[in-house]
Formats: sequence, structure tokens, C-alpha cells
Amino acid sequence: MKPNKLELSSVDRTQLNLEALYQIAPSCFTEVKDDKTGELRHVVNFKTLRQLLGDNAVEDADEMYQFTWPGKQEARREAARPTTKTLRPVVEDSVDWDNTQNLYIEGDNLEVLKLLQKSYMGKVKMIYIDPPYNTGNDFVYDDDFAASQDDYDLFAGNIDELGNRYRKNTETNGRFHSDWCSMMYSRLMVARSLLTEDGVIFISIDDNEQKNLKNICDEIYGSTNFLAQVIWERAFSPINLMKHFSPSHDYILVYAKNGENAVCNGIKRSEEANDRYSNPDNDPRGVWSSSDISVGPAIQENVYTITTPSGREVEPPAGRSWSLSRKAFRERLQDNRIWFGPDGNGVPRIKRFLSELRKTGVTPMTIWKHTEVDHSQGATQKLAKLFDGKKYFDYPKPVTLIQRCISLYSNKDSLILDFFSGSATTAHAVMQLNAEDCGNRKYIMVQLPEETPEDSEARKAGYNTIPEIAKERIRRAGKKIKEESPLTTQNLDTGFRVFRLADSNFEEVKKAPAEYNQSQLDLFLNNVKSDRTDLDLLFGAMLSWGVQLSLPMTSEEVDGKMIYSVNDGDLVACFADDITENIVRAMADKQPLRVLFRDSCFARDDAKINVFETLKQLLDWSEEEAMKNIKVI
Repeated sequence: MKPNKLELSSVDRTQLNLEALYQIAPSCFTEVKDDKTGELRHVVNFKTLRQLLGDNAVEDADEMYQFTWPGKQEARREAARPTTKTLRPVVEDSVDWDNTQNLYIEGDNLEVLKLLQKSYMGKVKMIYIDPPYNTGNDFVYDDDFAASQDDYDLFAGNIDELGNRYRKNTETNGRFHSDWCSMMYSRLMVARSLLTEDGVIFISIDDNEQKNLKNICDEIYGSTNFLAQVIWERAFSPINLMKHFSPSHDYILVYAKNGENAVCNGIKRSEEANDRYSNPDNDPRGVWSSSDISVGPAIQENVYTITTPSGREVEPPAGRSWSLSRKAFRERLQDNRIWFGPDGNGVPRIKRFLSELRKTGVTPMTIWKHTEVDHSQGATQKLAKLFDGKKYFDYPKPVTLIQRCISLYSNKDSLILDFFSGSATTAHAVMQLNAEDCGNRKYIMVQLPEETPEDSEARKAGYNTIPEIAKERIRRAGKKIKEESPLTTQNLDTGFRVFRLADSNFEEVKKAPAEYNQSQLDLFLNNVKSDRTDLDLLFGAMLSWGVQLSLPMTSEEVDGKMIYSVNDGDLVACFADDITENIVRAMADKQPLRVLFRDSCFARDDAKINVFETLKQLLDWSEEEAMKNIKVI
């Protein structure tokens, strides 16, 4: 036997859906012969599926509740369609490459999300995104990657270096809302698969698309998994030039992957709040504060006289009643939970013990004031200060706003994702929160390499793209955080590995043999593009094999050839020509879980078979294990 080729495309979501359906309804599947491969494959028998669903199946009902728009079906297909693109490492742009666990990825976020699925499916605890608000000036992505040259010409000047198209979505566009909905729908579909079962997504939005975004999220995440629509007070003073109202808020929609599993940590109590607690009567239950037990308007059965320990009789204020029934008051009095003041002569109050309050923090309310989490103007000023007074972004989100989102639904080791990362506020917030609570949260930032305007301050300062500014922001923020708390941030991860979306590492070999001349036949032996390095091949294989991009790696030279090991043997690879027995043994000594070679490592098929059999023997793998764990590209 010889090793199989490694599958190099991203996850096929259609296949994932089929596998999920098979787990709950195997009887609705049958087998047919694949015309391309000649092998049998599972397909759905819709007649059987309808029978299983009974009266709960609907196809062409005259009236049904649904949310739709032109292009929705294509957006759904685009989310399911696999990609053959890859992520190329950019070591020279990275910070602390060998040790960091953070990722910064440049490229179209839909393609990137697809590529991340095998490695990060079910691994992301919390997602925050601040997508384009569709105000008539923001970019939307055009996701038809199979467009004709005429279509490309139509969008001339609005194509990035990878051929991914984006354009301003002006209100004169007849598909103004539809294009935005399609863009968000496909990305949110793929993003959901990355969330842990107790994961949560936060999405900032304004009034322009709030209702459409909520409908989309209700469909993708499920209306029962809607947690909140937070109102964030982003402005603190009115714009008097506005004709009717001066908008002072944005929304943040919050959805869980599974609402039953999601746990809210609450908002951490401030030290000032804890100072309100004391223990004047030396209660063994610890410190407490007291609160009024009168409420209004009056509940008649709760209007009664209370006699204080000093003998004074007290009644609720006019028009109010006690919040406790007579029975409940007697029970709390007997349990020493009623406080009449130090002299026993005051109006009764109920004791609230700090030890009995919600240990995870204060339950968050749905209105977040600018005094709690800052406002847009404050965020703009602070970011400008970080860049020596230069203003490169108009409305960045405050670090404290994203910190609150992260702290509510993450733990100290969580992975945080932002695939509309912009100025990288989320990366800044992750580092700041880790510095404050000694956490080890990791982040993945994804941003399209959108060019800065030619006449902008950013371009004048030498920043040609948004990612260039964002990466510098992370560098400066990390340095500042460490300088402010040098004793507690010694081990703080302020680095990041940079990756850039690119076309496949491999040349397309789709022609029939008769279409090649003699000089082209070596394409079948070595189809790796000439500008690709060993690291390109290694990280491309990691994506295809489901190995996380942040794992540590080492290299070792044996017989003049380089061997790479990811995470002490999670993946061991060699891409050199003429593999020797010493190299194979050195690779086996690392006790790998997976082994990878290039096809060009072997001059003949018998050499490939020999290596396969040697590894199988050295690692004590069965035939099935060896076929699964040894691959070539």
C-alpha cells in the first residue's frame, strides 16, 4: 500500500449537513453510484424524509412566515461551497512568531472562515463583529468568485490583489438591502460552526439593518437562542444639524449557539460597590448591606404595623406597603435578616449578604451607558493618542465596550474571533482583559486588505491598507499594556502570527494528457507553485488536516533535509527530495500523530510504498491507521 493524497479543499458544508442528518434519520438515506468516481455514496430519499416528518413538512404552502430577499439561495449555496484557497504565513510581519498563540489574517473573511473550519470547528468561545452598517458608504463583498471577465471589468478598481471584489453599496443600488443581507448571511452561517456549544456571538449594528440582521440571526442561530439586544450609548451630545432626531445609540445583538448551554459571567463588581458592605452586628454570614422593604403603589394585604426591638411601632409610608407579606417578614426577622439600625429603633430594612449574591457578578442590563463603556468620541481620542495624536479611524469601538462583551461570555483560556476586525479593537481588548485578570485568552482577527484613501492621514503616514494600521495598533497597545503593569504582564502574549489569504499552493492540473506537450509533463510530478516555501506547504496542510495554526513548531535537519514538527508530533512533515531511511526513522522517533510528504519526495512509487511500510512498522500502526495518518501532497 502507499499513502493517499491529502484533501486540500476546505470543508464541504453540504457534506456536513448530510452527515448530521444521517445521525438522526439514517432511514431516509439510500445509496447511488457516483458518476465521477464510480463509488457508492449516500443520498437523501426525499419521499422517505417527508414520510418521517409527517404533517410537519411543507414545500409550496400558499402562505407561510418567512424572511427572504433576492440572492438568499445563492448566499446559502456560497456558504456551503468549499474553497481551494490557502493561508500563507507572513513571518516578517508577525510579532513573537515562535511563542504567540494569536492570529492576524488578511483576506476576504468568507474564504478565511471556510479555511478555518477544519481546524477551529467548535473551538471559538466568543465572536464579536462590527460589520459594515450599510449606510450607503460602506463596502459590501461580492461573493460570486466564478464571475466572468466582463463582470470584473464592471467593478474595475474595486478588486483586491487576490481578485476578491468589494464595492460601496450606495442607496441607488436596486439591491441595496439584498446585497448586504447576502453578504452577512453566508458569513454568519459559516461562523456558527466555529462556536463552541456554549459559545456566543455579539454583533454591532445600527438602525439601517438592525431588523434584517435580527431576522437573519433568528434563522441561522434560532430565535430561542437570542439572548439580548443591547443598546449602547455611543454619543453623549446631540448633533444639532440633524433634521429630526440626533442618533445617540447603536445596537449589539447577542445570540448563543445553544442558549441552554451558555453561561453569563455577569459584570464584575467594582471595589467601590463592595465598600458598601459592612457587618455592624457581627453576623456570622459575613458583610452585608441593607435595602428598603417598602414598595409602591400599596399592596393592601402587605400594609401592617411592625414593632421595632425598642418598642416603636412603624407603618409603611403613605401610599406604599411592605414588600414582604406578614409571614415572610416574620421568617426573615427570625433568621436575623431584618435590620432596625444600631439602636433598634429605626425603620426596618432587609439585609443583603455579599456572600449570597451572584458569585459570577452583576447581571448585565440591556442599556450600556457611555459612562460605563466609553463612547465613540472617547475611543477615537484614545486610539489617536496611541498613534502619537494621528487620527486614522473615525469611529472605532471602545476597548472597554469589547472588553465587557468578552468578559461576559468567556473564561481565561477562551478563543475570541473577530472577522470584521477593522482597527483591531478586539485584539486590544483581549490583551487588556488578560492583563487585568491574568488570563490566557487567544484571538483570531480577520480583515480584508482594504486600501486606505489616497489623501488620508493614514496613507500620508505610510499605511497603505487597513491591516497595516491594525497590526501597528496591536504592537503599540501590547507595548503600552506591558509598560503600565510590568510586574503582572511579564507573561502576557502580545504577539501575533500573520497569515495572508492566497490562491492554492498548487497549480491546476485539469487538462487531459493529450493537451500537454512534452515540456509540460513534469507538472504531474511537481505541481507546487514556484514561489511557495516549505512553510506555505506546512500551514496549508495544517488547515486541510484540521491542525490549529497557532501551535508551536520546530525544525530539524537530517541528512541535509529539513524535518518540521508541529506541537511535538501532532504533525511531522518533510518536503525534500530523495527521502532517506535516516529521515524516516527521525520522523518516527517523534511519535507523530500525522505524517506528511510531498509527492516529489519519492522518485518512484516503490520508494513511496517502502516509506509507508517502514513508518507503519516503526509506529506500530495498523493498515487502516497508516492510511489515515500518512498523507502526501
